[in-house]
Parts: sequence; structure tokens; C-alpha cells
Amino acid sequence: MLNKQLLINRPRLMLIILVCISSLIYLVDYMVDGSLKEVTTSFLGNLVFLPIYIIVVTLTMEQLLKERERQTLRRKLNMVIGVFFSEVGTRLFRELAVAVVHHEQLRASLLVTPQWKDADFSAALGFLGSHDSRVDAVGTGLDLEQLKHFLVGKRSFLVGLLENQNLLEHEAFTDLLWAVFHLVEELDARESLAGIPAADVEHLNGDIKRVFGYLSREWVLYMQHLKQDYPYLFSLAVRMNPMAEQTSPHLY
Repeated sequence: MLNKQLLINRPRLMLIILVCISSLIYLVDYMVDGSLKEVTTSFLGNLVFLPIYIIVVTLTMEQLLKERERQTLRRKLNMVIGVFFSEVGTRLFRELAVAVVHHEQLRASLLVTPQWKDADFSAALGFLGSHDSRVDAVGTGLDLEQLKHFLVGKRSFLVGLLENQNLLEHEAFTDLLWAVFHLVEELDARESLAGIPAADVEHLNGDIKRVFGYLSREWVLYMQHLKQDYPYLFSLAVRMNPMAEQTSPHLY
């Protein structure tokens, strides 16, 4: 109870202390100078600039608080994105990469190593932005039934992510989730994916291409985030790179 009362009265106590200190300083100034007029002039001179001081301090504090809020939101978003890749994204990226025609150059451009710098991540993003991947789910041997089973099993998880209010601040990742969720709906709407009409195959190719485009970009950004902020997680992510032909959690 006493501690609570102290917390309530702390601002008032600080104000009294500061007023006392200020009064003591002006008293010393008066005793040294011996002129009430000089002390009054000095006080009024400081008082004139008080509104400017308040404006500067207020704006500075506002910017600091906004920056702190942005950093807090960024950490929350990165946590959500990390959970997504752990539960769905990494495996989905690996499986969809199979459907990309002539994906050798794609794999080479996204084969992240521990030595990668910011320039390497920027180059990978540049490649993805300029490279128009062609998707052929049937011709490349992508197992659509297996993909359907995997994504339908993650439907509740994806819906939970879409309900996260923090993601409203990350438009690109929200677009990725909507694209994945649409692909789930398209696959689940078909009882069988064997022998589907050519028009359906082309439609699914378009949906897969959309998901892969969003997913590849977010994956590169996520890997860059891990390297900068969580090197120990980045080490495992590199070893389990979905773009690598062979992966292993073991250190050699």
C-alpha cells in the first residue's frame, strides 16, 4: 500500500524537488549578484524560451516513442513470420520450387551461405524481381495430392495468422497469406487432383506461381533478418535451406 502511494505521489514529489532546486539556484544567484533586477531579468529571459523548450522536448519524445513502437511491432511481426516459416513456409517453399520449370538458376541464386552479406540478399531480391518463373505443376512432377493434404492440415493455423491484427502493418506478408489460403481453397475444392482438365491445371499453375512469388521474396527477407538478429537460428536455416538439393541439420 505504501509503495502504491509513493508511485501516485512521485510526479508531485519530483515537481516540488525541482521547484526547490530552481529556487535555491536563484537564491544563490541573488546572493552573489546582489541585484533583484538582474535575477528577475534572468528568470524572465529563461521563461521566454520555455515554450520552445517544451516544443523541442515534446517532439523529440514523440519521435522516440514512435520509433520504439515501430521496433516493438517489427519484433512481433518477425516472430509471427518465423512461426509461419517453421510451420508451413519452409516446407511449402521446398515443394513449390519443384513446380518451377528450369529452376537451376533460381536455386543457385537462393542458395544462402553463412558468408552472405546484405549485398547478397539484395542481389537475390533483385533476381526474384526480374525473373519470371514459369510453373508447370503436372509436367514437373509436383505431387498435388500431397500438397493438398499438407495445406488443408494447416488451414486452421493459416486462419489464425490472418486474424492477427499486427499483420495489418505488413501488407506483403498479408498478401502471401491470402495467396496461400486461396491455393488451399482451390485444392480442397477438388475431390481428386488426378486427371483434372487442362484449364484447371493452368489455373492451379497461376495460383502456385503467385504463392511462390510472394513466398520466395519473404523467405529471403526472413533469412536476412535471422542473420542480422538471430545468428544461431540462421545457422540452422542455412543448413535446412529448401533450395538446397540435400539438407542436413548436422554440422560438418
